[in-house]
Amino acid sequence: MDKLMTNNKAALSIVLVGGLCSLALYHMKKKFNFAHFLFSKKWFSEFSPMWPGQAFSLEIKKIIYQGKSKFQDVIVFDSTTYGRVLILDGVIQLTEKDECAYHEMMAHIPMNVSKEAKNVLVVGGGDGGIIRELCKYKHIENIDICEIDEMVIEVSKKYFKNISCGYDDKRVNIFIEDASKFLENVTNTYDVIIVDSSDPIGPAESLFNQNFYEKLYNALKPNGYCVSQVFIFILILS
Repeated sequence: MDKLMTNNKAALSIVLVGGLCSLALYHMKKKFNFAHFLFSKKWFSEFSPMWPGQAFSLEIKKIIYQGKSKFQDVIVFDSTTYGRVLILDGVIQLTEKDECAYHEMMAHIPMNVSKEAKNVLVVGGGDGGIIRELCKYKHIENIDICEIDEMVIEVSKKYFKNISCGYDDKRVNIFIEDASKFLENVTNTYDVIIVDSSDPIGPAESLFNQNFYEKLYNALKPNGYCVSQVFIFILILS
Protein backbone atom coordinates (compact mmCIF):
# COMPACT_ATOMS: atom_id res chain seq x y z
CA MET A 1 0.00 0.00 0.00
CA ASP A 2 1.74 3.14 -1.22
CA LYS A 3 0.50 6.42 0.21
CA LEU A 4 2.40 8.41 -2.41
CA MET A 5 -0.31 8.71 -5.07
CA THR A 6 -1.44 11.64 -7.18
CA ASN A 7 -5.00 11.32 -5.93
CA ASN A 8 -5.37 10.97 -2.16
CA LYS A 9 -9.00 9.92 -2.50
CA ALA A 10 -7.93 7.07 -4.74
CA ALA A 11 -5.30 6.06 -2.21
CA LEU A 12 -7.85 6.05 0.59
CA SER A 13 -10.23 4.02 -1.57
CA ILE A 14 -7.57 1.34 -1.98
CA VAL A 15 -7.08 1.25 1.77
CA LEU A 16 -10.80 0.93 2.39
CA VAL A 17 -11.22 -1.82 -0.20
CA GLY A 18 -8.43 -3.74 1.51
CA GLY A 19 -10.15 -3.27 4.83
CA LEU A 20 -13.49 -4.45 3.50
CA CYS A 21 -11.88 -7.53 1.95
CA SER A 22 -10.28 -8.40 5.27
CA LEU A 23 -13.59 -7.81 7.04
CA ALA A 24 -15.31 -10.20 4.63
CA LEU A 25 -12.62 -12.78 5.32
CA TYR A 26 -13.16 -12.32 9.05
CA HIS A 27 -16.88 -13.05 8.78
CA MET A 28 -16.12 -16.04 6.58
CA LYS A 29 -13.84 -17.45 9.24
CA LYS A 30 -16.47 -16.92 11.91
CA LYS A 31 -18.96 -18.82 9.78
CA PHE A 32 -16.59 -21.73 9.26
CA ASN A 33 -15.34 -21.91 12.88
CA PHE A 34 -11.74 -21.49 11.80
CA ALA A 35 -9.51 -22.92 14.52
CA HIS A 36 -9.54 -26.69 14.96
CA PHE A 37 -6.61 -28.73 16.18
CA LEU A 38 -5.59 -32.02 17.75
CA PHE A 39 -2.79 -32.05 20.29
CA SER A 40 -1.32 -35.15 21.86
CA LYS A 41 2.06 -36.25 23.18
CA LYS A 42 3.10 -37.41 19.71
CA TRP A 43 1.35 -35.22 17.12
CA PHE A 44 -0.05 -31.75 16.57
CA SER A 45 -2.61 -31.33 13.77
CA GLU A 46 -4.20 -28.10 12.55
CA PHE A 47 -7.30 -28.43 10.37
CA SER A 48 -10.51 -26.60 9.50
CA PRO A 49 -13.76 -27.07 7.56
CA MET A 50 -12.60 -24.04 5.56
CA TRP A 51 -10.21 -26.38 3.74
CA PRO A 52 -11.90 -29.80 3.92
CA GLY A 53 -9.90 -32.90 3.19
CA GLN A 54 -6.56 -31.54 4.36
CA ALA A 55 -4.64 -30.78 7.54
CA PHE A 56 -1.15 -29.79 8.57
CA SER A 57 0.44 -32.12 11.09
CA LEU A 58 3.79 -32.15 12.85
CA GLU A 59 5.28 -34.95 14.91
CA ILE A 60 6.14 -33.73 18.40
CA LYS A 61 9.62 -34.45 19.69
CA LYS A 62 9.19 -32.62 23.00
CA ILE A 63 6.61 -30.26 24.50
CA ILE A 64 8.51 -27.19 25.72
CA TYR A 65 5.80 -24.88 27.05
CA GLN A 66 2.04 -24.73 27.55
CA GLY A 67 0.31 -21.67 28.97
CA LYS A 68 -2.64 -19.34 28.67
CA SER A 69 -2.39 -15.56 28.47
CA LYS A 70 -5.20 -13.04 28.92
CA PHE A 71 -6.03 -13.54 25.25
CA GLN A 72 -5.06 -17.00 23.99
CA ASP A 73 -3.52 -20.41 24.54
CA VAL A 74 0.23 -20.56 23.91
CA ILE A 75 2.10 -23.76 23.07
CA VAL A 76 5.75 -24.31 22.16
CA PHE A 77 7.10 -27.69 21.12
CA ASP A 78 10.08 -29.18 19.32
CA SER A 79 9.07 -31.07 16.19
CA THR A 80 11.02 -33.86 14.53
CA THR A 81 11.19 -32.10 11.14
CA TYR A 82 10.51 -28.35 11.46
CA GLY A 83 12.44 -27.46 14.59
CA ARG A 84 10.75 -25.49 17.35
CA VAL A 85 7.13 -24.44 16.75
CA LEU A 86 4.95 -21.64 18.18
CA ILE A 87 1.19 -22.26 18.40
CA LEU A 88 -1.41 -19.62 19.35
CA ASP A 89 -4.98 -20.78 19.94
CA GLY A 90 -4.36 -23.94 17.96
CA VAL A 91 -2.90 -22.15 14.92
CA ILE A 92 0.72 -22.55 13.84
CA GLN A 93 2.42 -19.14 13.94
CA LEU A 94 5.96 -20.12 13.00
CA THR A 95 8.46 -22.94 12.79
CA GLU A 96 12.22 -22.53 13.03
CA LYS A 97 12.71 -24.28 9.70
CA ASP A 98 10.72 -21.93 7.48
CA GLU A 99 10.01 -18.74 9.46
CA CYS A 100 12.62 -16.89 7.41
CA ALA A 101 10.48 -17.15 4.26
CA TYR A 102 7.70 -15.16 5.93
CA HIS A 103 9.67 -12.68 8.02
CA GLU A 104 12.17 -11.78 5.31
CA MET A 105 9.46 -11.16 2.70
CA MET A 106 7.35 -9.08 5.10
CA ALA A 107 10.29 -6.89 6.12
CA HIS A 108 12.61 -6.59 3.13
CA ILE A 109 10.07 -5.83 0.39
CA PRO A 110 8.74 -2.60 1.97
CA MET A 111 12.23 -1.65 3.17
CA ASN A 112 13.65 -1.97 -0.33
CA VAL A 113 10.88 0.21 -1.71
CA SER A 114 11.19 2.80 1.05
CA LYS A 115 14.97 2.90 0.96
CA GLU A 116 15.49 5.69 3.51
CA ALA A 117 12.85 4.77 6.08
CA LYS A 118 13.78 6.04 9.53
CA ASN A 119 10.65 5.41 11.60
CA VAL A 120 8.96 1.99 11.40
CA LEU A 121 5.98 0.44 13.18
CA VAL A 122 5.33 -3.28 13.56
CA VAL A 123 1.78 -4.27 14.51
CA GLY A 124 1.69 -7.65 16.22
CA GLY A 125 4.78 -9.69 15.48
CA GLY A 126 5.47 -10.49 19.12
CA ASP A 127 7.75 -13.39 18.15
CA GLY A 128 10.29 -10.78 17.00
CA GLY A 129 11.02 -12.13 13.53
CA ILE A 130 10.11 -8.89 11.74
CA ILE A 131 12.06 -6.87 14.31
CA ARG A 132 15.14 -9.04 13.71
CA GLU A 133 15.03 -8.33 9.99
CA LEU A 134 14.40 -4.59 10.42
CA CYS A 135 17.39 -4.27 12.74
CA LYS A 136 19.64 -5.15 9.79
CA TYR A 137 18.97 -1.67 8.34
CA LYS A 138 21.36 0.84 9.88
CA HIS A 139 19.46 3.86 8.54
CA ILE A 140 16.37 3.03 10.61
CA GLU A 141 16.37 5.28 13.66
CA ASN A 142 13.29 4.02 15.50
CA ILE A 143 11.32 0.75 15.53
CA ASP A 144 8.04 0.64 17.46
CA ILE A 145 6.26 -2.66 18.01
CA CYS A 146 2.67 -2.74 19.23
CA GLU A 147 1.76 -6.22 20.50
CA ILE A 148 -1.42 -6.88 22.47
CA ASP A 149 -0.20 -10.06 24.18
CA GLU A 150 2.89 -9.63 26.35
CA MET A 151 3.14 -13.39 26.87
CA VAL A 152 3.92 -13.90 23.18
CA ILE A 153 6.94 -11.61 23.52
CA GLU A 154 8.15 -13.19 26.76
CA VAL A 155 7.73 -16.75 25.48
CA SER A 156 9.54 -15.86 22.26
CA LYS A 157 12.43 -14.25 24.12
CA LYS A 158 12.84 -17.38 26.22
CA TYR A 159 12.28 -20.15 23.68
CA PHE A 160 13.05 -18.56 20.28
CA LYS A 161 16.26 -16.64 20.97
CA ASN A 162 17.45 -16.66 17.34
CA ILE A 163 14.15 -15.13 16.22
CA SER A 164 13.59 -12.64 19.06
CA CYS A 165 17.18 -11.35 19.18
CA GLY A 166 16.15 -7.99 17.71
CA TYR A 167 14.55 -6.97 21.00
CA ASP A 168 18.05 -6.28 22.31
CA ASP A 169 18.46 -3.44 19.80
CA LYS A 170 18.25 0.00 21.46
CA ARG A 171 16.11 1.32 18.60
CA VAL A 172 13.24 -1.02 19.50
CA ASN A 173 10.36 0.29 21.65
CA ILE A 174 7.70 -2.14 22.89
CA PHE A 175 4.07 -1.09 23.41
CA ILE A 176 1.76 -3.69 24.99
CA GLU A 177 -1.54 -2.46 23.62
CA ASP A 178 -4.33 -3.05 21.13
CA ALA A 179 -2.93 -1.55 17.92
CA SER A 180 -6.30 -0.09 16.99
CA LYS A 181 -6.24 2.01 20.16
CA PHE A 182 -2.52 2.75 19.81
CA LEU A 183 -3.09 4.34 16.40
CA GLU A 184 -6.09 6.47 17.37
CA ASN A 185 -4.08 9.69 17.69
CA VAL A 186 -1.11 8.85 15.46
CA THR A 187 -0.84 10.87 12.24
CA ASN A 188 1.87 11.38 9.62
CA THR A 189 4.45 9.51 11.71
CA TYR A 190 5.76 6.30 10.14
CA ASP A 191 7.71 5.68 6.94
CA VAL A 192 6.78 1.99 6.98
CA ILE A 193 4.12 0.02 8.85
CA ILE A 194 4.21 -3.79 8.87
CA VAL A 195 1.09 -5.57 10.12
CA ASP A 196 2.25 -8.98 11.31
CA SER A 197 -1.00 -9.97 12.98
CA SER A 198 -2.47 -13.37 13.63
CA ASP A 199 -5.65 -14.34 11.78
CA PRO A 200 -8.90 -12.35 12.24
CA ILE A 201 -10.12 -14.26 15.26
CA GLY A 202 -9.41 -13.72 18.95
CA PRO A 203 -7.13 -10.80 19.91
CA ALA A 204 -6.52 -9.76 16.28
CA GLU A 205 -10.18 -9.12 15.45
CA SER A 206 -9.84 -5.34 15.77
CA LEU A 207 -7.13 -5.32 13.08
CA PHE A 208 -9.44 -6.49 10.30
CA ASN A 209 -11.95 -3.74 9.64
CA GLN A 210 -12.32 -0.53 7.70
CA ASN A 211 -11.68 1.68 10.71
CA PHE A 212 -8.29 0.11 11.39
CA TYR A 213 -7.16 0.50 7.78
CA GLU A 214 -8.07 4.18 7.93
CA LYS A 215 -5.87 4.51 11.03
CA LEU A 216 -2.98 2.83 9.23
CA TYR A 217 -3.34 5.26 6.35
CA ASN A 218 -3.40 8.28 8.65
CA ALA A 219 -0.34 7.06 10.57
CA LEU A 220 1.80 6.92 7.43
CA LYS A 221 3.90 9.81 6.20
CA PRO A 222 2.97 11.14 2.71
CA ASN A 223 5.44 8.78 1.02
CA GLY A 224 4.91 5.92 3.47
CA TYR A 225 4.27 2.24 2.80
CA CYS A 226 2.24 -0.39 4.61
CA VAL A 227 2.31 -4.17 4.20
CA SER A 228 0.02 -6.67 5.91
CA GLN A 229 -0.46 -10.41 6.05
CA VAL A 230 -3.88 -11.34 4.69
CA PHE A 231 -4.05 -15.12 5.03
CA ILE A 232 -3.42 -17.72 2.29
CA PHE A 233 -6.32 -17.18 -0.08
CA ILE A 234 -5.63 -20.31 -2.14
CA LEU A 235 -6.78 -22.39 0.85
CA ILE A 236 -10.32 -20.99 0.67
CA LEU A 237 -10.76 -20.90 -3.10
CA SER A 238 -13.31 -23.42 -4.33
